[in-house]
Amino acid sequence: MIVVLIVACEVGFWVLLALGLALRYLARMPRTGAVVLLMEPLLELVLLIVTAVDLKNGAPADWKHGLAAVYIGFTVAYGHYTIKWVDGHFAHRFAGGPRPVKRYGLARAKHEGKLWVRTVVMAAVAAALLQLATWYVGDGGDTRSLHEWQLTTLRIVAVHGVIALTYLIWQKKDPGRTTAGEEAARPPQKTLR
Repeated sequence: MIVVLIVACEVGFWVLLALGLALRYLARMPRTGAVVLLMEPLLELVLLIVTAVDLKNGAPADWKHGLAAVYIGFTVAYGHYTIKWVDGHFAHRFAGGPRPVKRYGLARAKHEGKLWVRTVVMAAVAAALLQLATWYVGDGGDTRSLHEWQLTTLRIVAVHGVIALTYLIWQKKDPGRTTAGEEAARPPQKTLR
């Protein structure tokens, strides 16, 4: 049941996001769209309550409860960012908003560093929820799966940290801009008269 609820929360997140943005931009009802978008956290609250009730009713703490904690942590850390990112693209596509900025070089590395900090927040929230679940189950229950999920969140942080670091080490250059040295190295363009 927990896995089904996690999938339902993920689907619900995207449905509410699409509905909220459609109301905001296509139906020209920005306040109603904002209300729909503000309903997003209710999905995670429902998941948290159902997970706690499941453990309270004697269900063994297993990978499903760990996945629920990581999902909630991810939504806490990335939910607002995701909504803002999709909103910017939606506004550009359907409401004449500005084109979303593409980052290159140090700006991209800084952006990736900020995303890594979000992953750290995700891991911290998930680890805290998993620890609360461990205490909730108590000494009588098997909580190895919950501790394994805590280690998994640390692995996620480490892997994402390495990926973010590559953006600093190997900075991608803006293909639309050239430096003065590159401009001088280019052969002159021939023109037909």
